[in-house]
Amino acid sequence: MSKNSIQLEVRNLTTCFRTQKDDVVAVDDISFSLKKGETLCIVGESGCGKSVSALSIMGLLPSSGYVKSGSAIFQDNNLLSMSSSQLERLRGNRISMIFQDPGSSLNPVMKIGDQVSEIFQIHLNMSKNESLNKALEMLKQVEIPDPESRMLAYPHELSGGMAQRIMIAIALACHPDILIADEPTTALDVTIQSQILNLMTQMQLKTETAIILITHDLGVVAEMADNVLVMYCGQIVEFGDVKKVFNSPIHPYTKALMKSIPIIGKKTKRLDAIPGRVPSLDMLPSGCRFEKRCSEKNSKIVSECINKIPPIFDIDLTHGSRCWLEKGSE
Repeated sequence: MSKNSIQLEVRNLTTCFRTQKDDVVAVDDISFSLKKGETLCIVGESGCGKSVSALSIMGLLPSSGYVKSGSAIFQDNNLLSMSSSQLERLRGNRISMIFQDPGSSLNPVMKIGDQVSEIFQIHLNMSKNESLNKALEMLKQVEIPDPESRMLAYPHELSGGMAQRIMIAIALACHPDILIADEPTTALDVTIQSQILNLMTQMQLKTETAIILITHDLGVVAEMADNVLVMYCGQIVEFGDVKKVFNSPIHPYTKALMKSIPIIGKKTKRLDAIPGRVPSLDMLPSGCRFEKRCSEKNSKIVSECINKIPPIFDIDLTHGSRCWLEKGSE
């Protein structure tokens, strides 16, 4: 599989939300690239900015949110400066997104067949009959049992796993260049979760679609990712090849996340937990945002940890960490 061509180049993306007091920064100057056929996992605790990053790229922010600065280059076009009509032509066609809750994404009063076929009518100008035949074919591809009868069903008649398969069918209908999957398996049991992830992998192998997978589940990251972005409080705190990040995590936050994973066969009275709480977006510290929860800061760097936001230090060409501990290793 070719992974040489860059499909998406995000640079210095900053997204804010308006509040009754002051605007708050939810995504703070993040940059990354996504290659053809690659799976990039964005991981972190709830509220770290993972989903907001995706919604910013897709032009789907709520009315209180706005992109303050940055660019997201796709096929020589900046998605962040496109009009709503231009983005509508891309969404579901060249770039697709799967949301966490398929129940709220599917139209409750439309039959499944009509919802899947609609994507072909909108983007490929197919007739009603052609699009319905194509929709049936997509349901078969995502392994929906008895697809003919499911075409006539309504969303409330489907299980959660089946509804998510329908969302995957819709998302992949036009063979998009990029698929963004936002916590696509969170509400599903472990068996169905595995089936959904395997289905995404199989479809990716056929189409070379690049995937951005947003998750808080490090087990999913280990199974799916080529590269990983670890986010905390709107910032990228570590990035790299999945093997490097998992085998040799650098940032104290990444290390703490790894320690919180239960290991099969290892007896432990209690899982490690990260002390403290994630700071509120309207009360962010002036220095490192993880400083108050960090167990690795020492007397040599504590002043910088408290007072200065660390840059991302390069560990090597493909691995970086936003931590003052790496200042001396440069």
